[in-house]
Amino acid sequence: MATVGAATAVVQTSGDGDAASAASASASATTTTSPATSPSADALEQVAPGLARYQREDLEEGLWARPGLAARDRHLVTLAHLVGSGQTQHLTTYLEDALDAGLTPAEVSETVTHLAFYSGWENAASAVGPLQEVFAARGVSAQDLPAASPDLLPLDQAAEAARAEQVQSTYGEVSQGVVDSTGEVLFRDLWLRPDLAPRDRSLVTVTALVSSGQVQQIPFHLGRAMDNGLTEAEVGETMHQLAFYAGWPKVFSAMPTVGEVLAARR
Repeated sequence: MATVGAATAVVQTSGDGDAASAASASASATTTTSPATSPSADALEQVAPGLARYQREDLEEGLWARPGLAARDRHLVTLAHLVGSGQTQHLTTYLEDALDAGLTPAEVSETVTHLAFYSGWENAASAVGPLQEVFAARGVSAQDLPAASPDLLPLDQAAEAARAEQVQSTYGEVSQGVVDSTGEVLFRDLWLRPDLAPRDRSLVTVTALVSSGQVQQIPFHLGRAMDNGLTEAEVGETMHQLAFYAGWPKVFSAMPTVGEVLAARR
């Protein structure tokens, strides 16, 4: 397959990651199961035999069986891409698979909440119907979901002060409202909600950035993700997963920047 895309010029934003939280314990697991894909294999065979073969050989038997990224994490990445891009047609199937792979209802709920800020409100809201359907079928109750205003994780005061100063000096004269909400709503609230581990929240964010082509934001958030416990091998497998689900062009557009971040940390 010919490579797609070219390097994109990047403006790197500075910032220290939140190192206060440990990586998710599930990150070390590599056993992976293929999802129940939609549409069915029979339907694909009837209209696109080539696509049916790629789905069977390269997606189900290939990508989803690779080591290096836990099954739970592959589902988290895929779910974050689908929700973040508003692709809800087959979302119930992927939600069922994600829960079977080890994601909890609380983690799924927090993923959708987080994506409202990083992929857009309506994209996140479009997932509400499928979530209601799946949660109702599984007997998920309000007690299984995160509180609206939980006790927050500790804030890394030094890292947040450095981030806030950089954003204020760069963008304060452009939109003070954006600067204020970035601090008050995102970094002093959303990022500190405890029902999605900081590593996983970072993984969801990086997924959203790659999926939406927001290359300029990758250096800060990928660095933060690795500070929060994401490994270089997991970054590579995340990019591979997204190549199939977000498309090769978006991944190749992001890879030069991802490569720069990884090289700087070696």
